[in-house]
Amino acid sequence: MCKESDVKLIGMSRRAIYSTDLTDKQWEKLQSVWPKAKNGRTGRPRKYPLREVVNTIFYQLRTGCAWRLLPHDLVPWTIAWEHFCRWRDAGTLQVIHDALYEQTRAQEGRCGAPSAGAIDSQAVRTTEKGGQKVMSAAKH
Repeated sequence: MCKESDVKLIGMSRRAIYSTDLTDKQWEKLQSVWPKAKNGRTGRPRKYPLREVVNTIFYQLRTGCAWRLLPHDLVPWTIAWEHFCRWRDAGTLQVIHDALYEQTRAQEGRCGAPSAGAIDSQAVRTTEKGGQKVMSAAKH
């Protein structure tokens, strides 16, 4: 996703630059679709920059490592997990995904939403026997 020369960390110094880190251009695009705080309230001041929280979540999602096994130079796992759960439950992640998805399709000269979809029959699971499955309530 990014090269060392693309990343400027604000408020944090990190030893490593990860391929999952957002570039400045990606961060700008993400900020443009990020939902604004309601009534101008943002809560207590952040201890960790929001960009680093997002970078930590991206690292975990891409590598699939356990939250507790995140590298120590990223945001503490408890902070990243808390933000991830809050954004997931509030629908923030879905809003961001949808906005970036539509922007990306528009940049490619395509309609904002796909007009068709395909399902591979190999990926659709059915019963092993095929056909309808009948359950008998009288079994003992």
